[in-house]
Parts: sequence; structure tokens; C-alpha cells
Amino acid sequence: MISRRVVLAAAAATAVSGCTPDVLGLSRSVRVAVSWGGPELRAFHRVLDGLGKLEYPVEVVPLGDDISTAFGARSARRPDIVMLPRPGLVPLHRDNLEPMPAELAERGRARLWDELLTRDGTTYGLPFKTAHKSAVWYRPSVFRAAGVEPPKLWSEWLAVNRSLSAGGIRPLALAAGDGWVLTDFLENVLLGTAPAAYRALAVSDQPRPSQLPEFGDALRLLATAWAAPGTLAGGVERSLVQQFPDAVVEVFGHRRAAMVLASDFAEPVIRGFATDPSDVGLFTFPPFRPGTAAPVVVGGDVMVVPRPATDDAWDLVRRLAAPAAVDPWIATGGFIADGRTTGYSPELTRLAEQLVTPGAALQFDLSDRLGSLGDINGVWRVLTDLLIRVGNRGSELVPDAVRSALDELAKVES
Repeated sequence: MISRRVVLAAAAATAVSGCTPDVLGLSRSVRVAVSWGGPELRAFHRVLDGLGKLEYPVEVVPLGDDISTAFGARSARRPDIVMLPRPGLVPLHRDNLEPMPAELAERGRARLWDELLTRDGTTYGLPFKTAHKSAVWYRPSVFRAAGVEPPKLWSEWLAVNRSLSAGGIRPLALAAGDGWVLTDFLENVLLGTAPAAYRALAVSDQPRPSQLPEFGDALRLLATAWAAPGTLAGGVERSLVQQFPDAVVEVFGHRRAAMVLASDFAEPVIRGFATDPSDVGLFTFPPFRPGTAAPVVVGGDVMVVPRPATDDAWDLVRRLAAPAAVDPWIATGGFIADGRTTGYSPELTRLAEQLVTPGAALQFDLSDRLGSLGDINGVWRVLTDLLIRVGNRGSELVPDAVRSALDELAKVES
């Protein structure tokens, strides 16, 4: 199992090795705060290396889940650029951010991004990395052995799970140790079943999901899927301690599960740990009823510049914003650039094309837009407790567990 500690240790080591030392103390580094670790951090260093000769040192500061500390008190050590993995936080920090220059501002006004990154015609952030959060990676060999196909409807997905379980194959590896994986699951269910309710919560100043019947219905559907006996590889116990890379390795390295809900950025982990590199398949979250749109939940990392910015910081922003700047990361895998559909693996090409398909049911990550209600002490915690109550234990427990989840959520909302 890849522990989070190992991933972060690798991240820190990579960051130190990738820094350009300011040995003479004559120039100040441009400090870039990121949440990435491991392969993602190494890929970002390759992006920096590809920018050519810079007139200033660049220091990458990997903050992991503590990325919000990048907006702390002003000091010489405060980051000059922040790659913010939760674009929904941009409105909260807007007063401390520099407006983007006119020649870059349009990129922050693209579909989905505009309502997060702009205000009164001013752009405060640029999309750097887009995440497709409705991707399901699986092993085709176990599907063939069980005589099942990638599902085209939610009901078919549940049937696939039952067939796999009946054949002694655990259908799902769940990275419940990363709460955002659980919220991604719920968001796909809610967006697929009640897009209007999803949208209402996303734009509300005082969201109260516990009071929406549609939210309760989504919880019931999700809990029913998790509750099916034999669904979760390693049971609830292993699911709770698994981080996102662990769950990916559970499927493709240890081969103890058939599939995993994981964003496009899972690709390098899959390629790095797959026992059989040819045994990798991908489907996207299916629609819930025939004739309805499949949900597509979108996330990403945005580039923002805390006030006051230096000329060197603006130079680096412009270089990183160039379309070709991210080519080294795209070549590595696990990176989708907003609006771009070429240069990827076949799997990521499919995901990138879905993100630009007209009429697709795209919405931004809901938990990202709920503020503190969507984080570790809010929906994350409620879903973790729901998983503990129902995981692999049978659907008869679902009604009481959902009522408890809604009660728990209502307390957080108040």
C-alpha cells in the first residue's frame, strides 16, 4: 500500500531537488505553492524545466492538503503564485488576489470557470489543469471473465457489481481515506438524478442540502450501491485507510478489485503500477435513465497571484499560461488542459472530448463550492459515517443510515 506519508515524503524530496538555489542571495525566488506530490509534482518540474532560461530562481512549495495556508500573512516566504486545487475558494480570497492581465483574462472566462474566476468583468485566476471527475477505470479482463460490459446506465452498473461479486471478484476499490473521492461519488449521483438541485446548491449563498429531497434520494442511491455485500474490496476497514493512489493500485497492481472511480490524473499511477499494462479500460459515469445526460463533474487547479505581485511572478505566470507550456506534463499522462482535445492517450482523449461536448451535463465540483460545508468536517465526514454504517452490510440498513446522515448534515449546516 502506498501511504500518504510516503507520497508526501517523495513530494518534499522532489520539491527540494527541483529548486533553483539562490546561493548569492541577490535575487528573490518566485515561490509557487502547489498541492501536488509524487508523479504530479515531478511532472510540474518538467513543465518548469521546459520554460527555458529564466532570469530568476523558482521555488516550488508542495503544501498538500494545506494549500489554503498559502494565503496566510504576508511575508518574504509567502508564495507568489498559488496553484489552487479548489477553484471554489477563489471568491473567498478574491480581495487578496491580483487581477489577471488583459491578454490572459479571457482564459478565465471559459465555460464553467467564469462564475468562479471572474467578478464584474475582472478575472482573478486562470485554469491550469482540468480534472474529469466522472471517470471509472477498470480491468477489461475481469469484465470478460464475468461476461459483463461497461455499463451504459446506473442500473447496469449495479448489475455488473452483482455479477462480479457472484464470480468472487470485488467490484470496487474505494479511496475513502480521501474524503473528496466520496464527495465525487455523491456529486455524480446527484448531478445525474437531479441536475437542477445540484445547480441550486452550487449557487446558493446558504446551501442546505439536508433539506432537499433530491439530496436525500442521491444519498439513498449511493448508500445502496455501497451496501451491496461483497462490493468493496477489503471491506469498509481497508476503504477507510486507502488514499486515492492506494485504491488505484488495489485494482491494477494487487488486482484485488475490478474498478475504481478516479479522475484523469490517476493515469500515471495506473501506468506505473499496472501488472498488465494492456489490461486497462475506462468508462465514464453512466446516466441514470435512458435518454438523460450522463453526469460530468469537473474540477481542476487554477493559477492565482496573491497581492502584491512582482514582475518576475507575472513573467512566470505568462510562461505557464502559454498553451505549449504543459506539453511535458501531457506527455507524461494524467493532465488535461482546458479546452484542448489533442495530444493525450486514447483514454484521456475521450475524457477531454466529453468536456467540450455541446450539451453535456457539466457542473463544477459541488463540494468545492459549498465552502466549509463541503470539506472534511462537512459532507466528507457525513459520507464517511454513511459508508461505515452501510458498506458491504446490505441494503436493509440504508433507510436508517440515510436518515442519520441527513440529521448529521443538518447539524453541520446550522
